[in-house]
Amino acid sequence: MVSEVLNTNELHKIDPVFGQLSFDNHEQIVFCNDKDSGLKAIIGIHNTVLGPALGGTRMWQYNNEWEALNDVLRLSRGMSFKAAITGLNLGGGKAVIIGDAKTQKTPELMKRFGAFVHSLSGKYITAEDVGMETSDMDLVREVTPYVTGISESKGGAGNPSPITAYGVFMGMKAAAKYKFGTDALEGKSVIVQGIGHVGETLVDHLTKEGAKVIITDINEERLEIVSSKYGAEIYRGNDIYSEAVDIYAPCALGATINDETVNKIQAKVIAGAANNQLANEKLHGQILQDKGIVYAPDFLINAGGIINVYAELEKYGKTEIMSKTENIYNTTLEILNNADVNKTSTHQAALNIAQGRIDARKKENSNR
Repeated sequence: MVSEVLNTNELHKIDPVFGQLSFDNHEQIVFCNDKDSGLKAIIGIHNTVLGPALGGTRMWQYNNEWEALNDVLRLSRGMSFKAAITGLNLGGGKAVIIGDAKTQKTPELMKRFGAFVHSLSGKYITAEDVGMETSDMDLVREVTPYVTGISESKGGAGNPSPITAYGVFMGMKAAAKYKFGTDALEGKSVIVQGIGHVGETLVDHLTKEGAKVIITDINEERLEIVSSKYGAEIYRGNDIYSEAVDIYAPCALGATINDETVNKIQAKVIAGAANNQLANEKLHGQILQDKGIVYAPDFLINAGGIINVYAELEKYGKTEIMSKTENIYNTTLEILNNADVNKTSTHQAALNIAQGRIDARKKENSNR
């Protein structure tokens, strides 16, 4: 065991970035440091074949810098496929700021981060993510035009969370249609893990549909507020993955479907807003498929947010935003059926379609 640890550490010393499994042919990685504001950030630009890389900025107190690097790489890669599968002319990128958003985020830090974004001359366009608010994007906008998700009063599309939640809801209904023969969620039991901006809005949709909603979160105060507001049941058990519910909706951080949980999952459908829900895409995606659990690919059904902020770039309104987001329902059904026909996992089926669009554009560009 000791020798294995040593070997892993040696590998990291040899290939600290390019050797990361999540590197996956990233075009560019930018490490941002500013002593005065305390900014430590990483911007990952995965692919710009379809257009400029667009992806939100996440502020999180990571355990170490390797964890932050791995997170931005996985998130950035996911954005490439999210844009491609949704038919948007955008590439994939993401940024993480290392720190506690509640205590370390300042206007100076946000503006300094905006300056780093600006230095990339539009190759990367940032937006809101975990630990960020629309007001933070307004601060970034003061130093660079390469930001979306700014306040509606400033000409932006506003907070993307409600649209993200609506897209997840559409994807969930499609997965229910595929699994249960009907997309009606009335009476279905749904565990929503993580009740932040997106999770709470999803709870709202599910409650109005008549679903039996069970909520869980690390923030006890949020649980009480959301439970009281929507009449949702607070989960008090010890293992949500072993609960025999109809639908599991992961809406917090990623990789909740991993070696420890994947074989315990009793839900019939998995459809949530979290990014990178599968710790190991190929392995865990196939295990879910073999168990007959319908997995709605995360980078497809949580694409409502990128559709919303893309509207700022293309100057289209709420009607088209909602139309594109509702179409997640049809695309989800298409991919679930595609996976069945081709005997592959639903995640792989979605990945193949997204990569196919990127490859076709790359070929088209090279022939010009």
